[in-house]
Amino acid sequence: MLKKLLSVCAGLFLTLTVYAATAQWADHHPDTYIVQKGDTLWSISAKFLKQPWLWPEVWQDNQKVRNPHLIYPGDELVVSGRHLGHGDGSIGPHARITSYDDAIPPIPLSALKQWLKNTRIVGEDDFRNAPHVVGIEENQLRGAAGQLVYIRGLSAQPGQRLALVRPSGRYYDMPPEDANSPREVFRQEKDARDGRPALLWRHGPNEFSLKGNVRFLGYEMRDFGVVEVTRSGDVSSALVTYSDFEVRAGDYVLPIEDKPYDDQYVPHSPSKAPDNMRVVAFSDALNAVGSKQVIALSRGSEDSIENGQTFSIYQPGEEITDRTDYPDESARKFFHPHDSKLVLPSEFIGHVMIFRTFNRVSYGLVMDSIKPVHIGAFLHDPDTTP
Repeated sequence: MLKKLLSVCAGLFLTLTVYAATAQWADHHPDTYIVQKGDTLWSISAKFLKQPWLWPEVWQDNQKVRNPHLIYPGDELVVSGRHLGHGDGSIGPHARITSYDDAIPPIPLSALKQWLKNTRIVGEDDFRNAPHVVGIEENQLRGAAGQLVYIRGLSAQPGQRLALVRPSGRYYDMPPEDANSPREVFRQEKDARDGRPALLWRHGPNEFSLKGNVRFLGYEMRDFGVVEVTRSGDVSSALVTYSDFEVRAGDYVLPIEDKPYDDQYVPHSPSKAPDNMRVVAFSDALNAVGSKQVIALSRGSEDSIENGQTFSIYQPGEEITDRTDYPDESARKFFHPHDSKLVLPSEFIGHVMIFRTFNRVSYGLVMDSIKPVHIGAFLHDPDTTP
C-alpha cells in the first residue's frame, strides 16, 4: 500500500502552484549531488536551500529538470548560482524506462504510514452510534485475523467490509485567560475506564469551567483492522480479514474511508499563520519528539490550515527573575516584583509540514529539528521571526 502511495505521490505531481518567495541558497552547498536511494526532495533541497520547502519554485524554473517531482537515484544534480539541472553525460537527461515507483518521494512518507491510513478524528454523534464488538468466536477474550467477531448495532449486508477502530483520546478547547486570545486546544488521553458512557464527552469531567464552556472537538480513533460481514442481524457476524493487533470486546466498527489521506503534498508557506497555533500531542512519545515524528496541532481547516503548509516551530521563552538588580528579600524586589520578572526570547526548534487536517485539529510531520519539540511549542510563519 505504501509503495502504491509513493507511486501516486510521485506520478500525480505534474501540476503544482508556484508560491512566490525569495529562495536563499544554503551556505557551502555542494556544486553537484548524486541522488541516493532513501533521499527525499525535501532532504535534497535542504542541502541547497535555507528554505527547503521552496524547492518547487526553484526547480521548476530550471528547464533542465524536466519534472521537479520525478528524480531518481543515480541522477546527478548540478548547482551553479541560481541554476539547477541534470549533469552532463550518461547521467543527464535521456530516455528512461523506469517505473514511477522508483522516483524519490517529496517527503518521507514511511514516517506517516500510521497517520495516513490508521488515524481519524470523529464527532460525538459518530462515536455514540458506532457499532461495537460484543464477543469473539468460541467465547475467546481476544480475536485475530481469520476469526469471527460478533457486532451489535451494525446495519450492513454480508460481504461489506468495515474498519475496526479503537479510541485513543479526545480533543477539546477552553476559553483563554485573555479574552482577546484564541481558545486553547488540549488532548485528553483515553482513561482506564471501559465502556462508551465513560468516553462520551457529555459524561466527561471537562464540560465547563469558571472561565466558560469547554468545547468538544473530536475523538481520535485508531484504525487497526478490517472485518467482512458474514451475517447480518441484531448481532451480526464478521470475519476479521486483517488486524494489526488483537481484537477485543468494546472495539468499534466504522465505514472504511474511501480516501483517508491526501496524495499530493506540495510544501509551501502559509498565506497567514493562525494565532496561537500550538503543539498539543505527540505520536509514540511522552515528553518530546524530534525529526520525522508526528505532532498534533491546535488548528485545522476552520483556521485555513491545509496540507503542505510549512511552519517554523518555536519554544516559548521561559520566565526568569533578574536577581542581579532585584536580589531576593531586597526592598527593590519587594516594591517592584513585576519588574524583576523577565521573559526570555522564543527559541527556534525546527520545521513542521502539515499532512492531514480535520476541522479543528491537524497533524504535521517534523521535517527537521535542532532541539526536541515539547507540548506547548508554537508555530509561526517560516519566512519571518516572532
